[in-house]
Amino acid sequence: PAPVHVVDLPQQPYVFVRRTVTMNTMHEVADRLPEVFNHLVTSGVTMTDAPFFRYLLIDMPNRLEVEAGVPVSGTEGLDLPAGMEAGQLPAGHYATYLHRGHPDGLVGATAALLDWAHRDGRDWDMVPGTDGERWGCRLERYLTDPRVEPDMNRWETELAFRLLG
Repeated sequence: PAPVHVVDLPQQPYVFVRRTVTMNTMHEVADRLPEVFNHLVTSGVTMTDAPFFRYLLIDMPNRLEVEAGVPVSGTEGLDLPAGMEAGQLPAGHYATYLHRGHPDGLVGATAALLDWAHRDGRDWDMVPGTDGERWGCRLERYLTDPRVEPDMNRWETELAFRLLG
């Protein structure tokens, strides 16, 4: 497996859509990413990094609260259509893990990252509750542009989960 790296990430402005989905209806949020891209392009907003999914609430298998987002140079004065919002990814210490391969392998990659934290005595920026796990910042960053590399088996996805403290 790929090594885990702990990195300091700065606060990052982004534009997103948010949905409550299940693993079977994840497409309802994923399919909105092109809409976000198109709005940013037509508005002349600079995209600064890879698109991502941010998991806010995980209550498997019942529901996931997920944002499909795109990092941008700034959100000041943005005119966003209904259902699209602007926010800031929080700065902090993040554990990252690079998955190379089909997105179906992300379940195993996520398990490897969670196991690493347990073995290393690290705590996540996450609060368990009766409605599921509320994460401060848990990202899946899609580093491969599918227009450039259509073979999903060759995609790179970085997991970046914020650590506590």
